[in-house]
Amino acid sequence: MSYAAVRQYESASSSVLVDEVSPQRLTGMLYDGALTRLATARGAMARGETTAKLRAMARAIAIIEHLRACLDQQAGGSIARNLDALYDYSLRRLVHANATNDAPAVDEVLDLLRPLAEAWDTISGPA
Repeated sequence: MSYAAVRQYESASSSVLVDEVSPQRLTGMLYDGALTRLATARGAMARGETTAKLRAMARAIAIIEHLRACLDQQAGGSIARNLDALYDYSLRRLVHANATNDAPAVDEVLDLLRPLAEAWDTISGPA
């Protein structure tokens, strides 16, 4: 099977998932994905695995950027503004952590995102 075929299958599978899952659950899944990738990046950083760190960090950053882009500033009011500021801060810390191998900065972002992930899991209910 070719790489292009695998990517097409993954894309189609993702599209079906998005159609079948509530927006609340999708947001929770994004948080879970960011946390998983940050933990992976943190572990790779500790082991000196630069390529794995870069890959996981890039994916975590992309997820947080997506969460930020999805904020509805009009409807969300102060909550959206506060989340925007938190995402902005998290992204800046991760860029710093990625460039300097600053593991405590990754831990800081993990600590910021965990309560949000837990809140979304509560809102969205069981998977």
